[in-house]
Amino acid sequence: MVGDSATAKGTVSLALAHAANLLSTRPDLAQTQVDEILKAVPGHPQALMLLGAAHRRQGDLTAALSVLTPLAASQPKAASVHLELGLALSDAGDPKGAITALQRTTALKPAQPDAWRALADLYVVAGDVAGADRAYAQSIRWSTEDAALMEAAIALADDKLAVAERLLKARLNDTPTDVAAMRMLAEVAGRLGRYGDSERLLTRALELAPGFDAARHNLATVLYRQAKLEPALDEINRLLAKSPNDPNYRNLQAGALARVGDVTESIAVYGKMLRDYPNQPKGWLSYGHALKTAGRHADGVAAYRRSIAQQPSFGEAYWSLANLKTFKFEPGEVEAMRSQLARDDLDLEHRFHLHFALGKALEDARAFEESFYHYAQGNRLRRSVIDYDADEGRESLQRAKALFTPDFFTARKGQGAEAPDPIFIVGLPRSGSTLIEQILDSHSQVEGTAELPEIGFIARTLGDRKRKSEPSRYPEAIAELSPEQLRQLGQSFIDKTRIQRKTAKPFFIDKLPNNFLHIGLIQTILPNAKIIDARRSPMGACFSGFKQHFARGQNFSYDLEDLGRYYADYVELMAHFDTVSPGKIHRVFYEKMVEDTEGEVRRLLDYCGLDFEDGCLRFYENERAVRTASSEQVRSPIFTDAVEHWRHYEPWLEPLKSALGEVLNTYPKTPRFDRAQRAKLKAEGTIG
Repeated sequence: MVGDSATAKGTVSLALAHAANLLSTRPDLAQTQVDEILKAVPGHPQALMLLGAAHRRQGDLTAALSVLTPLAASQPKAASVHLELGLALSDAGDPKGAITALQRTTALKPAQPDAWRALADLYVVAGDVAGADRAYAQSIRWSTEDAALMEAAIALADDKLAVAERLLKARLNDTPTDVAAMRMLAEVAGRLGRYGDSERLLTRALELAPGFDAARHNLATVLYRQAKLEPALDEINRLLAKSPNDPNYRNLQAGALARVGDVTESIAVYGKMLRDYPNQPKGWLSYGHALKTAGRHADGVAAYRRSIAQQPSFGEAYWSLANLKTFKFEPGEVEAMRSQLARDDLDLEHRFHLHFALGKALEDARAFEESFYHYAQGNRLRRSVIDYDADEGRESLQRAKALFTPDFFTARKGQGAEAPDPIFIVGLPRSGSTLIEQILDSHSQVEGTAELPEIGFIARTLGDRKRKSEPSRYPEAIAELSPEQLRQLGQSFIDKTRIQRKTAKPFFIDKLPNNFLHIGLIQTILPNAKIIDARRSPMGACFSGFKQHFARGQNFSYDLEDLGRYYADYVELMAHFDTVSPGKIHRVFYEKMVEDTEGEVRRLLDYCGLDFEDGCLRFYENERAVRTASSEQVRSPIFTDAVEHWRHYEPWLEPLKSALGEVLNTYPKTPRFDRAQRAKLKAEGTIG
């Protein structure tokens, strides 16, 4: 008898488990299964709860409540029953009763993220914002008990982003107000570079749960990465109001302050944070960057060395010392770098930074062959982890040339925003753009800011590309914009960059070199802006770029052939705009600026419509913060040593020369026909 009873009990348990599994996908079959169980075991509590849940999921709320209401009364300590009753009452339009049932659920068993989330949703409907915030916070707290979320979290930790995305989207499809799942999906989007999606998810999570500080920190970070610095600082300040000493919040605050040009305040925040939490190699690195920007050379060096002392393998800190340009490594530091590179377990990022730094140290020691070896190794390793396609860049150039014709600009004459404020300095990095900016900033009417990302963001928005594999609608989408849309885009640029302007000067500089790719866009939305092309000789510019490890945005610079092709494409595109909009762009050749500084400065100011001021020739006395790799160099008078410095490395630069092609031989003039035609003639044997 006992055996028969145990067998029957086991059979019922299996049947209940089967019904529970059917509940989410086939509640009708779950109901059928439970009906059979109740015939065999009338009044079984778990079976009754599943029956009520099956009715609810099929939309028969009257039947669900007729089962669950008496069941809850007979099972006062069964949290799962009160949860089902609360959900049924909520669906039936009885929020007061639902809140009571769910409060009972969470009191009986706090580790119920679904109950807390449902309770929070009801508080929102009832207008109880504080109650909703507290309930969402509890939902987040207990989400670690959720097996489905844990599976997604494990996938996220293993960088299996597609798996995590699938699981989290399914979760949010079932429970749209699961703020923990929203935050995790936002993390997936952020890692994929889809910052707009990440921002939207986090904003929604915070609408539901304003006290979800982890999501707010994520949102501040995502805003920071999109250069939405004013709203990022707003979010950071809200976090700091609750936790004023949190080092993560203060680190992000200091970084954002530096990017909006509040360098003095940024230094103060870093300094206080590092006094309170001194063991932070990355914190000391960021502090060093801020000190360098402010012109505090010795303090910046000390901060970088403090970072290395705390983490001897920290390649980026060594590179930051090298990137001061005027800094010279001591023999012990050179040996320390060699020692770190000899390790088998050194992280790739530390390794390529150390190669770049050691290349600079050996260059200063005039050991050029070994120096080139380390520059080449650093570039090879960096190139191995980036996605860059020179052919794709070439195709974009051809599309721009096809779109931006004289007729295109004639048809849009008088459109765009009228503001004459911006002065764009474009070209290739390491071509003298910071020098030009420093000269112009020394004028009483011009304010230097930074390399601003707003034009690139506008281009990406117009491109409307969610994934790299998708085709971009940019630049062709510009042709579809109405006059009002063009005006709004131009005004948006003026408005969003205003946070960077600290004075009342009428003109300001955006010196992001890569904006040469967007000259057509700039001329269309900001027709009165000035555009200055900072140009340096092909070998000088390209090899200087090859020696430089850029934090971001210059993916063409890690291979000599890619560099040569990119430079030649740049020259070709600029020549096109010289043809279709003559006189709109002013070109400054670095070598001419070195040879005849006053003459070039006068021509530059004349193009900008500015009176000559003697202070522009004493630009090196300007104490403004400079946020680029040339920050130390522009604090000294112009020197000629760098013009032909590449010749020390000439024996190893043949791939660069070959890729440059005709532009190498014609500089400073532009080739008379484009490289595609030359390649065709060369293939046909018409030319050598």
